[in-house]
Amino acid sequence: MIDLLLQPFGYGYMTNAMLVSALVGAVCAFLSAFLMLKGWSLIGDALSHSIVPGVAGAYMLGVPFAFGAFLSGGLAAAAMLFLNQRSGLKEDAIIGLIFTSFFGLGLFMVSLNPMAVSIQTITMGNILAISPEDTLQLVLIGVVSLVVLLAKWKDLMVTFFDESHARSIGLKPGALKIMFFTLLSASTVAAMQTVGAFLVIALVVTPGATAYLLTDRFPRLILLSVLIGSITSFVGAYASYFLNGATGGVIICLQTALFLTAFFFAPKHGLRAARKRAKAALIEDTAQ
Repeated sequence: MIDLLLQPFGYGYMTNAMLVSALVGAVCAFLSAFLMLKGWSLIGDALSHSIVPGVAGAYMLGVPFAFGAFLSGGLAAAAMLFLNQRSGLKEDAIIGLIFTSFFGLGLFMVSLNPMAVSIQTITMGNILAISPEDTLQLVLIGVVSLVVLLAKWKDLMVTFFDESHARSIGLKPGALKIMFFTLLSASTVAAMQTVGAFLVIALVVTPGATAYLLTDRFPRLILLSVLIGSITSFVGAYASYFLNGATGGVIICLQTALFLTAFFFAPKHGLRAARKRAKAALIEDTAQ
């Protein structure tokens, strides 16, 4: 039995997939805490689809996919920031505009040379078959992102809570936002390799949403998000070996199951706790 459970660790590609998935899951979860704080969850979805033209272009030109994806994601993030500051449009309209424009461009590029582009890799990810070069790229993205976030999370927290206060204490909200979106773009590229472009939104939203139900303190929310993201990604990659299923799909299903558990049973914000409070309030009103 023990030999069976340890079997995945005997294969280099599985060990590699589990460790890289855990690292990517931790970074995306760290960022998801800030997306939940600011109400920017849909931005993760927009970026995940906006990197498609960059990936398609990279495949066509024979350059590292991460370079094209990061460039495309960075352009999309910059466009969203620019339109948000200059156009007067609402954020949801800007996100929808950028999302559809970049994704449409990506599909057009794929249609020009469908044999040169792996659609399945873009949409579904393929963490089990990534090359050593791609693994190194993902590790570098993950480590650099984590180091920067650990160094700047307090500044980002102040900026996202109150930009006016951030300016008054000498912070530069504009520069911090650019840094955040740069990290988000890089992490989206990494997550695309793990779960695919269509499921990236879950990786950058679900851990933060789950942690949000479990605590009211932001530092603790970050910690819980990172733990949820890294552990579920590691266990999901591990379980996919026995289930013979898509690694990305297993990871997201595991995170969703954890979210639903928190939604129903969280001690303060869960559905069960809310019903208890409503029942207690009704009894108190009746007694009066």
